[in-house]
Amino acid sequence: MKILVINAGSSSIKYQLIDMETEAVLAKGLCDRIGIAGGNFKHKVEGREDYKIDIQMKDHAEAVQLVLDTLVSKENGVIASLSEISAVGHRVLHGGEKFSGSVIIDEAVIAAIEECCELGPLHNPHNLTGIRACEKLMPGVPQVAVFDTGFHQTMPDYAYLYALPYEYYEKYHIRRYGFHGTSHRYVSMRAAEMLGKKPEDLKIVTCHLGNGSSIAAVKGGKCYDTTMGLTPLEGIIMGTRCGSIDPAIVPLLMKKENLTPDQIDHIMNKKSGMLGVTQVTSDNRDIEEGARNGNKRYQLVENMLVHQLTKYIGGYAAAMGGVDAIVFAGGIGENNPQYRTRVAKNLAFLGVAIDEETNQKAKRTSVEYDISAPGAKVKMLVIPTNEELMIAKDTEELVKGAKK
Repeated sequence: MKILVINAGSSSIKYQLIDMETEAVLAKGLCDRIGIAGGNFKHKVEGREDYKIDIQMKDHAEAVQLVLDTLVSKENGVIASLSEISAVGHRVLHGGEKFSGSVIIDEAVIAAIEECCELGPLHNPHNLTGIRACEKLMPGVPQVAVFDTGFHQTMPDYAYLYALPYEYYEKYHIRRYGFHGTSHRYVSMRAAEMLGKKPEDLKIVTCHLGNGSSIAAVKGGKCYDTTMGLTPLEGIIMGTRCGSIDPAIVPLLMKKENLTPDQIDHIMNKKSGMLGVTQVTSDNRDIEEGARNGNKRYQLVENMLVHQLTKYIGGYAAAMGGVDAIVFAGGIGENNPQYRTRVAKNLAFLGVAIDEETNQKAKRTSVEYDISAPGAKVKMLVIPTNEELMIAKDTEELVKGAKK
């Protein structure tokens, strides 16, 4: 079975075509700047030269058509015809309380995703655009929605509720939902496999660290708590997001700076975090280099991130009654050994200890590593996340189950 995985953003579509028999990525690519000037398309096939073109795509349907045409083309294709694509798996940001797992898409599911647009206004409408485009261009091909929020629906009410008047939860569904769920689910499953244990026997803290970052407490294979909340803004410092702050800061800044709700939202989501503190960059690679060269502001960002990682991991270990493994994933989690070193030292009291030589090897390799020191009570693992494979696996399972 071959599964096409689609991740549709506001002006982009990322895709992968995966052969589920071998779990090999046959092709992957990106349609960028859809509907705006400077559109471009990149298509990668292992062992071949990358195919790149500048091309205007007026909408997502036109971009999906370009992807499909390329997949079957003589020059750059990897399949003889579209009939080889058995199903399409879509990443969907927000499923609210409606979806605790992945589902085959029908009109009722589409309507439910539309209802969640208020909770995920920056993502859900574009996720729906990708679904509609595939529906139009690939009629009859099963489509599956895999929700970023789905994995976190196992959180207990005392973990997901905010101490606001309860009526706001009842009226507007204001609560913690969590995100990066597909990543947290994948790396926690892989961690159990690496340790040779069943997920239900483990307490794991998973750290998905990139431009967007979140941490999850995974107890017995299920999410127990997570740092992101109603939106992906809450939690630890990120590339351009502030993470958790005193809520009173919001009205104070609105009054002081004469800001509208949309303006303060833009500041917290797009101008804060690492970018806000450095006033220069949100790229952790720049920050790491600058910190090594003595830039105090860049060093401050690193110290803030290490402090927050230590605080959340330690807190989740306490909340779960212990921790067996800590997992680092995502661009920063996988590629920045110094953060792992510093966090491990801070958490030595829990029994965390790493082998520094192995830790240094686990950098920009896309390989899984157990970087724990021999005899360490708590394991520390580096696991490159693979959300696309997780989406493809869910899609395959649901489609095969529907045919029985």
